[in-house]
Amino acid sequence: MTGISGTKKVRGDGSAPLPLENGDFLTRSEFERRYSAMPHLKKAELIERIVYMASPLRFEPHAEPHADLMIWLGTYKIATPGVRLGDNPTVRLDLDNEPQPDAVLLIDGSSGGQSRLSADGYIEGAPELVVEIAASTANIDFRDKKEVYRRNAVPEYIVWRVLDGELDWFVFSRGEYVSLTPDAGGVIRSHLFTGLWLDVSALLAGDMPQVLATLQTGLASQEHAAFRQQLSA
Repeated sequence: MTGISGTKKVRGDGSAPLPLENGDFLTRSEFERRYSAMPHLKKAELIERIVYMASPLRFEPHAEPHADLMIWLGTYKIATPGVRLGDNPTVRLDLDNEPQPDAVLLIDGSSGGQSRLSADGYIEGAPELVVEIAASTANIDFRDKKEVYRRNAVPEYIVWRVLDGELDWFVFSRGEYVSLTPDAGGVIRSHLFTGLWLDVSALLAGDMPQVLATLQTGLASQEHAAFRQQLSA
């Protein structure tokens, strides 16, 4: 096995997997084998066959924004049977890419979703919505991962660049990602998850009551009622 630098790595005892290291260049199967042998490791990703391992997460640049997004997405999931929400799930996108997004929102396979759960419990294929909190990983999330998600036709991709105070919401259209912009009221509405409305300024300001009030307006719409009926059909 060779690393990204091309240096040959030798397994110490001839059987135990080598530990994952940032920058390792691996096949997906080898990445999974090494990751599984490190139960203490909470997050590692394979992007274009390169291993990325997260640093310890600080409260303000990552943990709190992550929690706010999960509250927003979790409220939508509860109100929308047939939709499933995952926190930091490993996703087998293709043979060279196995990201671990901060959140995914997907439609269950029984309701027509495009991804599925493998026999060993991993997501396989492209979830309908992927969310990344980008602080120290902003370049990876906004460039490398975005290209991987686009190539795998992930329908919607949200990147919250917390240090820049910006949120980008992309929708897949004709092979490319198109950036959604807020309407006159400052709200972005999902193209795929009907009723998933986001008051961007309120989220960036940490005003979660307003974020949830805007979402409740979307959930009370006739369009969301029709979407729920479609998922249960």
